[in-house]
Order: sequence, then C-alpha cells, then structure tokens
Amino acid sequence: MIVSKNIVKNMTLKMLPFADAASEGLPLSQLLRLSLFQISVGMAAVMLLGTLNRVMIVELSVPAMIVALMIAIPVLIAPFRALLGFKSDNYRSAIGWKRVPYLWFGTIWQFGGLAIMPMALLVLAGDTALDAGMFGQVAAALAFLLTGLGMHMTQTAGLALAADRASEETRAKVVSLLYVMYLLGMGFSALIIGTLLRDYSALLLVQVVQGAAVMTLVLNVIALWKQEKLSPMSNAERSAPKPAFRAAWSDFTKDNNVVRLIVTIFLGTMAFNMQDVLLEPYGGEILGLSVSSTTLLTAMWAGGALLGFGLAARWLSHGIDPFRMGGRGLIIGIIAFSAVLLSAPLSSPVLFFIGAALIGLGGGLFAVSTLTAAMTVEVKGAAGRGLALGVWGAAQATGAGLSIFIGGAIRDLVNTAGQSGALGSALTSPSVGYSVVYQLEIGLLFITLIALGPLVRAKRLHASETRSLELSDFPT
Repeated sequence: MIVSKNIVKNMTLKMLPFADAASEGLPLSQLLRLSLFQISVGMAAVMLLGTLNRVMIVELSVPAMIVALMIAIPVLIAPFRALLGFKSDNYRSAIGWKRVPYLWFGTIWQFGGLAIMPMALLVLAGDTALDAGMFGQVAAALAFLLTGLGMHMTQTAGLALAADRASEETRAKVVSLLYVMYLLGMGFSALIIGTLLRDYSALLLVQVVQGAAVMTLVLNVIALWKQEKLSPMSNAERSAPKPAFRAAWSDFTKDNNVVRLIVTIFLGTMAFNMQDVLLEPYGGEILGLSVSSTTLLTAMWAGGALLGFGLAARWLSHGIDPFRMGGRGLIIGIIAFSAVLLSAPLSSPVLFFIGAALIGLGGGLFAVSTLTAAMTVEVKGAAGRGLALGVWGAAQATGAGLSIFIGGAIRDLVNTAGQSGALGSALTSPSVGYSVVYQLEIGLLFITLIALGPLVRAKRLHASETRSLELSDFPT
C-alpha cells in the first residue's frame, strides 16, 4: 500500500508542469511560492501599459503626449537595473540577507506608486474641485516613477535569488517557470482588471488600482517569506570595504562575448517588440477585423509564448546551447513577421493570426535563451549574478521601450508622408507604414543573428576546454 502511494505521488509530481525545476536547494513548493513576485510584476505591467494607458486617454481625456511621457518613465529607469543587481550582490546586513531587502523595498516602492496613482491621475485630469495646476502632472509622474522603480527592483532581486538557490541542472528550468508565471500574471490580471473596470467610474478606478497595490504587497510578502537563509555577519565583515560599481562593470564587460550578449539582447528585444502597439490596429485597419477578433491576438501571442517557454525548458534540459536556441527563436521571428506582411496582400486573417502566434513563440524562445545565458555567464572579480541579471533586464526593458516608441513613430511618419503624396502614388495605402515597421523588424532579426553567431561559435570551439561547472563557480 505504501509502495503504491509513493508510485502515485511520484507520477503526479512528474506530470506537473516544471516539476523537474525543483532541486534540493529549492523545493517545488518554495519555488512556486517565490514565483509569485512575477505575478505582481506582471500585474503592474498590465496596469501601466494597458489599463491606465487607455483610461487616461479615453475616460480622463489626458493628452496623448502626456500619457506617453508617463508610460516612458519606467522605461527610462530600466538601465539602473544593472546598478540594483550590483547593490543586491554586495548588500551586507547583520543577519546576512542580500536579496530579500531589495525584494522588500521594491515591493514597498511598487505598492506606494500604485496606492497614490489613481488619486494622482484624477488630479491630472482636472477631476477635482480646485485647479491643481502642475501638481497633477508631478504627482502622476511620481506615481509612475515609484511603480516602475519597484517593478525593476523586485524583478531583478527576485531573479537573482532564484538563481542563487537553483542548482546548475535546474537553473534553466527555473528561468522558464518564472517567465511563465510572469506571463500568467499579465494574462489573468488583464482579464480581471478589464472586467472590473467595464462600467468605469472614478471611484471604481481608485478601488481597482489600490486593490492591485494591496495584492502586490500580499503576493510579494508570501513570495519572499523564508526564501533566503540567515547568515549572521560580524561587524568586521560588514565594515569591510565594498567593491565599486565601476570596478564591477569593468570586470563584467572585460569579456567581449559578454558585451556581444548585451548587444544581442538589446537588438533582439527591439526586433520582437516594435510591433507591440501595431498588431491590433493592423488587423482592424488593414484586414478589417472586428474588435473582438483583434482581441484574440493577445491570446494567440500568449499561446505561442507559452509554447516557447515549454520548448525552451525541454530543450535546455536536454543540454541545448542557449545561444543556439536563441537563434531558433530569431529564425521563427523572421518567418512570423513575413507571415504578418503577406497577410495584407493575400487578405488572409488566418495567416495574420499564425504570424502573431509565431511572434510569441520566437520571442519566448529568445527571451528564455538570453536570460539563461545571463544567469550562467561566468564573471570574475567584483561582478556578481545580480549585476548580470540586472544588465539583462536593463537591456531587455530599454530595448522594448525604445522599440515601441520607434515603431509607432515610424508608422505615423510613413503614413503621413504617403498620404501627402511625398512617397509617390504607389505608396498611399495605410498599410505602407505598417509594412515598413515589419520589414525593419525582419532586418533587425537578421542583424541580431549576425551578432549572435560568434557566441555560438565561441562556445562550440571552447567546449572541449571547459570543465563542468559547479554551483560555486557561478557569481554570487
């Protein structure tokens, strides 16, 4: 009877998604609990980039330029993720924690930003008895700044903590699981928040956004509870000189392959994200799809991304080179954007939806591969794993933010020039601006493949010289 129970238990664990991501140092129950911070970050991302974006422009009649500036604030502070990761590498407390304090303070910043955000937006829109003047813009900017800073700090420290606790064999699977949780957090939050705000009112906006602030605090406290072991430090250890960020950065970028990895992450992220604000308008304006039809694009993209994360976990567990897997993602991206381009002249919504799913698949593979590479990069000197993950996050977030702005700007400029006749009579269609952006993304994907190639070759050439890595070899 006992034997049969053990067999059933083992079969159940093996059938669970990402059950093999657990290790002795990071059991599955603690891993799933730790991954809750990704849900809170995904919820905040949906709030900033989706819900509040629409509410400010439509319901609150805030000028689009001001909305764009507010949304850009979290992107502008993304490069500081490298500094946040470095600080968490070298943080010294009496009880020996490094990551948990940054997780906690990131949670506080994120909670504070969301807590004051609805009031700030109502003041910004002039929905008050008194004329607040510039105070509304300052308050809204502060709310977005606090929320963005909290998101970046929480995610950087959380990923570093997961990398610290995972074993060498499970680290790649942990990466995939954390990305899936981030995606699930975005998906479920979008559904719940969209449903709650269906009948918009100022009071409901305050309740929903501040409710998200409370959920952030609850989820993150549960996530960080007892995740990092206590290692009391002596006064001498705490007062010892700390390495300088400049020295750590010099040690980290000393290897040309590390610099190439940063460039590859930036270029690839730009290539995959330039279409973020264009796919749904493209489907509606060019292919004539209804609003309900274009909303399925998010589901298609998310389904492709989930498939990409699952394939990434499987391939990495079988020992595939992360850079080679990233190359597969880039090739799938080229096919995806080609399908989206051809859907207009062929008048094929099916081809368009297939392209959207492939964009998610290729982007998912590329993101997991580069994050795995950042987690396992071997750095020396003053640099640490937190710095490596911070650099990945900085390059990824900065590339995404810039590409979204550039994509929208190019589409508007090209369409304006085409409709004015400046590009000739053959280029007056509204699809021209979209096609220029998609072709530019295909070009960026080819450039990213060129940047990625030497990384694959370098790893293959030196594979016979490298020994198997131990947990102590990874930067801490």
